[in-house]
Amino acid sequence: MRRSPARWVAPVLLATAIPLATAGPAAAEPEQTPVQRYVALGDSYAAGPLVPIPTGEPAGCLRSNQNYPSVVAKELGVADFHDVSCSGATTENITGPQSVPLGQNPPQLDALAPETQLVTISIGGNDIGFGDIVTECAKRSPLQPTGSACKDHYTAGGTDQLAQRIDEAAPKVARVLAAIDERSPDARVLLVGYPAILPDEGPGCFPLVPFSPGDVDYLRGVEKQLNAMLADQASRARTDFVDTYTPSIGHDACQLPGTKWVEGLVPTSPAAPVHPNALGMREIGGMVVDVLGDQPSRAAA
Repeated sequence: MRRSPARWVAPVLLATAIPLATAGPAAAEPEQTPVQRYVALGDSYAAGPLVPIPTGEPAGCLRSNQNYPSVVAKELGVADFHDVSCSGATTENITGPQSVPLGQNPPQLDALAPETQLVTISIGGNDIGFGDIVTECAKRSPLQPTGSACKDHYTAGGTDQLAQRIDEAAPKVARVLAAIDERSPDARVLLVGYPAILPDEGPGCFPLVPFSPGDVDYLRGVEKQLNAMLADQASRARTDFVDTYTPSIGHDACQLPGTKWVEGLVPTSPAAPVHPNALGMREIGGMVVDVLGDQPSRAAA
């Protein structure tokens, strides 16, 4: 099912020589169809672990009622909202179950229906081993604060393991987007990217975030590669990509509380380490709403 293109280009008017006095009334802009059925899918960057207040079952998914899907649902006044995002989810957990503490999250696709109008999804980070990367780099990088021990680890032997993982995740993301389209062919689908975790330039903020300048440069490159892959898969699937990285530059984990949208390894506001806080979730939710407002819905097109 073809989705709305990124921009609508008005056709060139051939009758420009007709005097304004004789021109007919301008065509009215199509009205947006209110979203009444919205399903949120994805990993911890959608779920919002440790951002107050936890909600939903199973409790081990660590969903917050202040995560960006909740912000979007509230902003749009959605009557039928289902958030099945779950911390730790990979693409496999979109199509299959996920075991978590205190229960099991059913396949996230099960929440979709033909009448679903809006779907958001954040996915891909755990497919490349996000948690393990943070742990590994936090362990290795401080041992060589003027070097790049983390980069050296992941590029040993001349192969960039993380770049390879991103390439391997691409067809998995593609299959997920195709499965969403099959379940909810008339839904507007937004694939939401990852916000800036580290400063977009400069050496970082060692030891507050314990990555050496060389590793900061490498890791922000990895995140940009991941976001580029997601944007490419969204384009191939003719769906919408929400770039959260660019607007979040200057709001990374090295910034002061009240400015940062993503927490560091030692959070200064309620959120899981290296995850968006409540402010970040509000901002990401606003980005999603802005993308929805930029383009007409399928029903209106």
